[in-house]
Amino acid sequence: KSPEEWQEYKEEKAKAISEDVDWTPVNPEKKAEDFRNYHANPRYERVRNFYKQNHLNQTYEFVQGMQKKYDKLSRMQMGLWEALELLDTYVDDSDPDTNLSQMMHALQTAEAVRAKYPGEEYDWYHLTGLIHDMGKFLGCVYGEEQWCVVGDTFPVGCRFSDKIEFSEFFKDNKDTSNEKLSTKLGVYKEGCGLSNVSMSYGHDEYMYQVCVQNNCKLPIQALYIIRFHSFYPWHKEGEYMYLCDEKDLEMLKWVKDFNQFDLYSKADKMPNKHELVNYYKGLVKKYFPEKMQW
Repeated sequence: KSPEEWQEYKEEKAKAISEDVDWTPVNPEKKAEDFRNYHANPRYERVRNFYKQNHLNQTYEFVQGMQKKYDKLSRMQMGLWEALELLDTYVDDSDPDTNLSQMMHALQTAEAVRAKYPGEEYDWYHLTGLIHDMGKFLGCVYGEEQWCVVGDTFPVGCRFSDKIEFSEFFKDNKDTSNEKLSTKLGVYKEGCGLSNVSMSYGHDEYMYQVCVQNNCKLPIQALYIIRFHSFYPWHKEGEYMYLCDEKDLEMLKWVKDFNQFDLYSKADKMPNKHELVNYYKGLVKKYFPEKMQW
């Protein structure tokens, strides 16, 4: 698309963000236990319907197909910052804690990381906060349904944990009645490592592939955060540890640490984008090539 076409696209998409104008997520008094409360929430029905579709359709076969469809990154070339700005038009229907655009959530998260880890040696962490959800490009630009872009992730190809949010909806997933795919290990071996496990498809895995295949310079801690930050059954509930290898367990502390910034910053005041642009553009230039495959 030309710059003019992208601008028109952004303006059209931005109209959709007005749906929840009667509710604001900004609340400095919000307590930690009130986050991810899916029931006492004005977005409950939207979130519930999202997970109903997600748990019905995220099968082992579906995930293999999506990996084949997107892992080659042959569809588009674009700079990272240009791609990030497109997320100004995208709101995550699976999130009970915010109705802000993904650009605002990205800046909230990045600034929360930066406040606790202000040193230059952690600039990679600041940038990770900014880009962790950029895989939502799948829905924003490629038009994929939200149920295969956002939400908590979980392994496919083995038994679904009952600690997954809205796990009751897995009863209609065809893998649940598949003898091979519904055992504890399924198609995997104990200790095989999460890098060898197929996760429900979405923005985490897609953005991980974007980073790796475009030869970004982020450290392994950042790559783990990007790839597994939505894997709440693992980093919050302690599920699926039997699939982990030593590297997974070593990196788990970073995924856990990042979660506080990803989750609790959603009630923070909205950052001033214009004041922050130069800092984060500098980090993008430091860690990523000018043009990237998407």
